[in-house]
Amino acid sequence: MTIQADKVVASIITIGDELLIGQTIDTNSAWMAQQLNAMGIWVHRRVAIGDVREAILEALDREGAVSDIVLITGGLGPTADDITKPVLCEYFGGKLVRDEATYLQVMEFFESRGLPTLQRNVDQSLVPDVATVLHNTRGTAPGMWFEKDEKIYVSMPGVPHEMKGLMSDHVLPRLQEYFQTPAIVHQTLLTSGMGESFIAERLTHFEASLPPHIKLAYLPSYGLLKLRLTAFGADKLSTAAALSIYFHQMKELLADITVTDEDLPMGEVLGKLLKEKGKTVGTAESCTGGFIAHNITLVPGSSAWYKGSVVSYANEIKSGLLGVKQETLQANGAVSEAVVREMARGALQQLKTDYIIAVSGIMGPDGGTPEKPVGTVWIAAGSAKELVTVKHQLRYDRLNNIQMTATYAMNELRKLIV
Repeated sequence: MTIQADKVVASIITIGDELLIGQTIDTNSAWMAQQLNAMGIWVHRRVAIGDVREAILEALDREGAVSDIVLITGGLGPTADDITKPVLCEYFGGKLVRDEATYLQVMEFFESRGLPTLQRNVDQSLVPDVATVLHNTRGTAPGMWFEKDEKIYVSMPGVPHEMKGLMSDHVLPRLQEYFQTPAIVHQTLLTSGMGESFIAERLTHFEASLPPHIKLAYLPSYGLLKLRLTAFGADKLSTAAALSIYFHQMKELLADITVTDEDLPMGEVLGKLLKEKGKTVGTAESCTGGFIAHNITLVPGSSAWYKGSVVSYANEIKSGLLGVKQETLQANGAVSEAVVREMARGALQQLKTDYIIAVSGIMGPDGGTPEKPVGTVWIAAGSAKELVTVKHQLRYDRLNNIQMTATYAMNELRKLIV
């Protein structure tokens, strides 16, 4: 059966006390929302609840009343606090029965590892007899698909890679068969160097000209601002064609601050440029402690253009490995233009790359002085022929200061080589 709808609405319920006390960060609902959005399904609400029977029943009632699809993760494990299955049985009716395929999978899982199979492990093969079982090839807890009052409910494990496997293997294909949804197309412009309010001011007339089926969203992210245009229509092809006209208009208005017209992390933006030019880069990091290298090496294939890093957190490493002069450190301090210049030159010699990024700063919460308060950062980026230096005064907490510094540093090199 395929249902055609102008708007298909979904809710996401994540279950687990660990989510409510902040012990575990919920990444599941964000990933699921992205997948649903790409299919043209609107996520109406995301709800986190504890391992409490009444809370689960209430959430199922509430979300089922407003949504066509309710996705549920968590509470399917082998321990006493994992109560989702019996509560689902209570809500949808029926009784728990053994799913033979899951039982055999559980037995093989433990036997192949030379581990005893406990009764609580065997019980993971129990499922409500009114559910369609979605077999989990990445773990021992199966997914379960329910239909009630023309609504779809899907329960999955809370382990992220297991949930993603079930979504990709079973849930998303089934939803595509079940619902015929409107097309949703996104295009994203990544900008740097101008604040959100100033960009909004520049785009005032452009925003006013947008038709009702095209929306603009402002998405700040660590020294960058993403501008996402979203269009809704009957089919992907015509919707994308209509969106591209307005996207090109926006690009022209923001040409001077555009980083890329793709929704990419800064490490990948920089990597694409270096790969196109056949050049390499290295990093010399003090205050970021390798975070720039981390961002770069998250990009698949980065070994083609990234050679390595010297994490010169201590002054003796700056001197011993990068050749920063003691007199430079004594006269200027570690957080200074002179020091990042010498760090960059030393790293170019050590790593033998075409380009280099060097950073030194005070990330906080301690270590600042009246002359160099917390958040003071010096960046050097460039090559043996051309090296630029930039100072930033950041005003965030330690982690955000590190993340902002990494973004700013990679962007400085991008601007130099673009």
